[in-house]
Amino acid sequence: MGKPTGFIEYERELPADRSPLERIKDWGEFHLHFHSEAESQRQGARCMECGIPFCQTGKVLPGGASGCPVNNLIPEWNDMIYRGLWREAYERLRMTNNFPEFTGRVCPAPCEGACTLGLNENPVTIKLNEVSIIDKAFAEGWVRPEPPEFRTGKKVAVIGSGPAGLACADQLNKVGHEVTVYERADRIGGLLMYGIPNMKLDKTEVVQRRVDLMAAEGIKFVTGVHVGKDISAADLRKDFDAVVLCAGATQARDLPAPGRELSGVHYAMEFLTANTKSLLDSKHADGNYISAKDKHVIVIGGGDTGTDCVGTSIRHGCKSVTQLEIMPRAPDQRAPTNPWPEWPLIFRVDYGQEEAAALFGADPRHYLVSTKKFVGNAAGQVQEIHTVGVQWEKMPDGRMNLVEIAGTERVLPADLILLAMGFTGPEKALIESSQVETDARGNVKADYGKYTTNIPGVFAAGDMRRGQSLVVWAINEGRQAARECDRFLMGETTLP
Repeated sequence: MGKPTGFIEYERELPADRSPLERIKDWGEFHLHFHSEAESQRQGARCMECGIPFCQTGKVLPGGASGCPVNNLIPEWNDMIYRGLWREAYERLRMTNNFPEFTGRVCPAPCEGACTLGLNENPVTIKLNEVSIIDKAFAEGWVRPEPPEFRTGKKVAVIGSGPAGLACADQLNKVGHEVTVYERADRIGGLLMYGIPNMKLDKTEVVQRRVDLMAAEGIKFVTGVHVGKDISAADLRKDFDAVVLCAGATQARDLPAPGRELSGVHYAMEFLTANTKSLLDSKHADGNYISAKDKHVIVIGGGDTGTDCVGTSIRHGCKSVTQLEIMPRAPDQRAPTNPWPEWPLIFRVDYGQEEAAALFGADPRHYLVSTKKFVGNAAGQVQEIHTVGVQWEKMPDGRMNLVEIAGTERVLPADLILLAMGFTGPEKALIESSQVETDARGNVKADYGKYTTNIPGVFAAGDMRRGQSLVVWAINEGRQAARECDRFLMGETTLP
């Protein structure tokens, strides 16, 4: 290591984000870079010679992912940052991650949760270092189209253009297969384009830039085609040598409370997708989005999607925003049952909550709250949400039971209610059209590491196979499914 004592000499530092009250005025990214390379080099120097880099293991432990699911060679490129070897750091990074500009912006960084330094100090700024490498690589012109030198004559259809589909297509194209990616939306990117707001992941300067690069390398993108409805998966199998299903887990979890049918109650993804599409199409001039302006907004769900709803509502100019969570507040520090190197299940303040606190004076989250019903006016427009406080009690068999607390009933004004309670699995049209088997949870049945379905030549990867998960896990599965697809087509493979 270039600086064996770096973790002793330097503290963890992150560049300041744009201030909350400034950034809510636009849709630009709010994270900033350091002003000098010397600041980045100091953070690279903090990577200690720990011997066993848990940061790059990518294992699933009880608390979630531990370490990087794509097994980034983190200590190596941290050392290269410290030495000023940015081009070499980029070459190391691209060996394991097709899209570090995505993960460096939106990944929760399980690598940092497993950082050895994090045992008794603040962990290394791995996520920041990753995005610093790739952004410098693009700025320096090191990232260029690299079409394969030869073509195998084999044709592969990838259904879905989210992170799993794009990673799979990228890998298959590298070894010379002709790849066509089908996307039902009007733009390529899946959740990267329409599921994650622009202030977290810029659609033109980041997502479309990568899509254009892949197109220049020979990948064909087809938008506006819903496989399973507009065209059958069986027809695709006739035209292609292999098919890879990467359509995600987009079936949103509903809340069947009385009044669910009222106008103004929406799935979070309806809200977020329409917002981004209108922003890209017309900078919201077309009005084709669900506006939160001057409304009392209730967000049900405390995860990333809920946070995105909070941040988006604030940028619309909402009158108020309240975020309801049925689970208890996480502890400030790791619980004894959540040891390192598990992902730390601790209390965090994300960008949306930070913005709400700056604008309205308080964190918008309320914990241990359950929805009883939605109430509307005579025109069928939602006006109120009725809630009750709850607690979780352990049953004799170990299961947790939800118990309402008498006297905690509340009525909150609500002009717009957004359901951000996660996803139950993939949608059925493609599964039924493909005739692939599903597991007990409704996901496509395909073993991790093999990705083969019950139909020869049809593979599945990403959230469609594993259920709702992280972008980085989708990239991991897309890469590995490409390897197995290549093995099926050629009898052997050189893909990792």
